[in-house]
Amino acid sequence: MVIQKEVLIKIKEDFKLNIYEVKIWTALLSRGIATAAELADISVVPRSRCYDVLESLEKKGFIIMKVGKPIKYIAVQPEEIVERVKKDLRLKADHLVGGIEELKNTDVFKELELLYKTGVEHVDTSKISGSIVGRHNVYHAVKEMANRAKKSLTITSTEQGFIRKINTLKNIIINLNKKGVKVKIIAPINEKAAKKAKILNLKNVELKDIDPKVRFISIDNKEFLFMTNRDDIHPEYDNAIWVNSEFFTKTS
Repeated sequence: MVIQKEVLIKIKEDFKLNIYEVKIWTALLSRGIATAAELADISVVPRSRCYDVLESLEKKGFIIMKVGKPIKYIAVQPEEIVERVKKDLRLKADHLVGGIEELKNTDVFKELELLYKTGVEHVDTSKISGSIVGRHNVYHAVKEMANRAKKSLTITSTEQGFIRKINTLKNIIINLNKKGVKVKIIAPINEKAAKKAKILNLKNVELKDIDPKVRFISIDNKEFLFMTNRDDIHPEYDNAIWVNSEFFTKTS
C-alpha cells in the first residue's frame, strides 16, 4: 500500500515521529508482522538506519519485537497508540498545571502580584515571558541567554543536568570569563561531573557542590529561565518558563 507524502507528513507531525519512523511504522502496519530486512525494502529506509529506527519505535510503544530467528516486529494497533498519546498529553498537561499552581504559594508570585497592584506600568506579557517545550529547545534558549550575559550568569542543576550544561556552555563560559562576567554554578558534583568541573577552574567561575532541588539559569539579575519538570523526564516533554523581569530574578 503506497501512502501519499502529505499523509506521511501529517502522521509525522501528529505522532511526533521522524520521517524514517513514520515510513517503518506504516510499512509494518501494512504487513502486521515483518523482519527488519523486509521493512527496509518496503519502506525504502536504508538498512543501516532500520535497526535504530525499530529500536526507537519499540521504546515509544509503536511496535513490539517478537524474539526468534529471525527477529520479527509486530505493529501495535493505531487506536491503542492514539489512546496512549492522549494519556501522555493529559499527564504532561496535569504536571504543568500543577507546577504553575504551586507558584501561587511562592514569595515570587506574591511579589509579582504586589507589582501589578501597586500601579507599575503594564506591558505586553508576551514580550517579557514565554514557555519553551522540548529539551533541545530549552538548551537552545539556555545558550542564547548565556551569550547575552554582561555581568553575571547563575546556573542551578542536577547531576546529569550539570554535565549536559557544561557540554553545551563550556566555550561560552570560557568567553564570558575573559570578559569578566561572574559565573556561579550550583549542582551536586558526582565523580563524572567532577571531571567536567575541572574545565571550569577559571578566575570568575564559582562552583558549589550543593543539590539546589531546582533547575534554572539567570543572567544579570534580569532574565530567568526556570525548568518546570524533573530531570529524568523524556526530553520531548521537558519544559521551561522564561521571564525577562529584574524584580522576578532578584527575588528568585
